[in-house]
Amino acid sequence: MLRILVLLLVFVHGVSLPSAAAERVRLATTTSTQDSGLLDRLVPAFTQSTGITVDVIAVGSGKALALARNGDVDVVLVHDPEAEAAFVAAGDGIERAPVMRNDFVFVGPAADPAHLREAASAADALARVARTRSPFVSRGDQSGTHMKELALFAAAGIAPRGDWYLAAGQGMGPVLQIAAEKQAYTLADRGTWLARRRALSLVLLYEGDALLSNPYHVIVVNPARHPHVQVSAARAWAGFLTGARGQRLIDGYTVDGERLFVPETAR
Repeated sequence: MLRILVLLLVFVHGVSLPSAAAERVRLATTTSTQDSGLLDRLVPAFTQSTGITVDVIAVGSGKALALARNGDVDVVLVHDPEAEAAFVAAGDGIERAPVMRNDFVFVGPAADPAHLREAASAADALARVARTRSPFVSRGDQSGTHMKELALFAAAGIAPRGDWYLAAGQGMGPVLQIAAEKQAYTLADRGTWLARRRALSLVLLYEGDALLSNPYHVIVVNPARHPHVQVSAARAWAGFLTGARGQRLIDGYTVDGERLFVPETAR
């Protein structure tokens, strides 16, 4: 009798029955994909085409991989190649695939007291900052950007320390804001810089070194290590990013006519 009453409500009054829980995928990704606005373009398109909801956790690449290592997420989209390779080699991730790339740039005050415009290389740019003790804001969060910065300091033979060097422990968007407030230098991914630059009193001062290349990969968390991982949803997300539609969306994402990320298929 109850079933009949329910069916009558549906037929006569248009009452909708609760559906089964929607499929979800937990994504740990870098702050650059969020702060640049790219995820706002990709996630709705993916959900519309698959019905899968994406729960985004935007942190540095190091923290994203740590969440994945603990089985707290299903898939990662990160940009720290050495850490990614170690993650997969340890058996924590599978099916690592290239998605896109951009590059890192040095931004800072227009006055450019450290003369980064004259730098011969990315390492030279940081050497000039350290030599003049010009204020520099570091991500300081074990992110891919932070790891790149530390590698460049090491290439310059410098261990950054002192009152000129501020480790913010925050994402790319907040770090750019801090740098603007302090009229300091920082290393930024081009995507977030392009998305935020209009609101910042900073200018791009150095770019182009091959060492500043910034590739992004998607990695599925290994279900053999974490059986609760939503591996089918994770693979669907990875396939979307590397497939034709995801690559077109990445390719078409621009700010002021400038492309923020180069899709892997456009290399």
